[in-house]
Parts: sequence; C-alpha cells; structure tokens
Amino acid sequence: MITPDTKDWTWVLERRCPECGFNASSCRAEEVPELLRDNTCRWSSLLARGFLTPLRPDDSTWSPLEYACHVRDVYRRYLGRVELMLAEEDPLFPNCDQDASAVEDDYAGQQASVAVGELVAAGSALADLLGGLTAGQWARRGRRSDGATFTLDTLSRYMAHDVVHHLLDVTR
Repeated sequence: MITPDTKDWTWVLERRCPECGFNASSCRAEEVPELLRDNTCRWSSLLARGFLTPLRPDDSTWSPLEYACHVRDVYRRYLGRVELMLAEEDPLFPNCDQDASAVEDDYAGQQASVAVGELVAAGSALADLLGGLTAGQWARRGRRSDGATFTLDTLSRYMAHDVVHHLLDVTR
C-alpha cells in the first residue's frame, strides 16, 4: 500500500530540493519549456530501454510505469491550470488526489508505450504554451484550495521540480 503524500512541497520554490537536487529558486521560468522537453525525451529513453515496468521496488513505492503515468497526469493537470490562469483572473484550481488517480486509472495496468506517448504529447503541449507566454503573462495568478497562491512563473517552476524529481525517483 502506497502511503499518500500529504506534504506541502511549495518550499521547493525557496530552496534546493535535498532529495533530487533541483533548485526551483534559481531556475528561471523562461527555462522551464526546454527543461520539460528534455524531461519528456528522458522518459522516452527509459521506455526504449525497457525500464518502465509495472514492478514496484517495494510495497511503498510506485513502479517506474506508475511514475510515468503520474508525470503524464502532472503535465495534463498543469496544462489545464496554465490555460485556466490565462483565461481567468486568479482562478481556484480543481482539487486533485494523485494517489486516488493512480488507483482509479490503474497506472500499473497501463501500457508503457501509450503512457509515455501521452506524457510526451502533454509535456510538449505544456512546453509550447509556456514558451509562448509574454513577459507580462508570467505574473498571472491562480490558487489551490489549501490557500497556496502561484503566478505562472512560480507554478511553472514548482511543476518543473515535480517532473524532475520523479524522473530521478525511477533512475536512482
């Protein structure tokens, strides 16, 4: 049984993550699109090497395939959030339970090639959208139901940490 992650990860916007080494505080938002493109290529490489199996390393850790499905859904979710922030003033994001999604969508039962194809498509679409933002758009705001407030700048860097961190989760 996977224990749900209930930690508040917003601190990654202020300092380097000791687990993965990513430093969102020194990453410029304008660098995120290329970081996402690199990340999607790395997942494709893992797929090509047969690394994205549904086998869990232990009972409390997702499998490489489950992480790939999660990253795909992170890309999809944040694409929707960015679109919402561009369309509305200070929107409230819909809640999301990543652990429930893993069970409901049967991450472990998905086909790795399909999941990674969808991951690449969603990550590329998000990279393209972020890459087309104007200087003034990076300051647009949005909120989570827990009170955390983001700009497009901070949201993109926060999300970048998530996908970088999970790639390391499956490769270390």
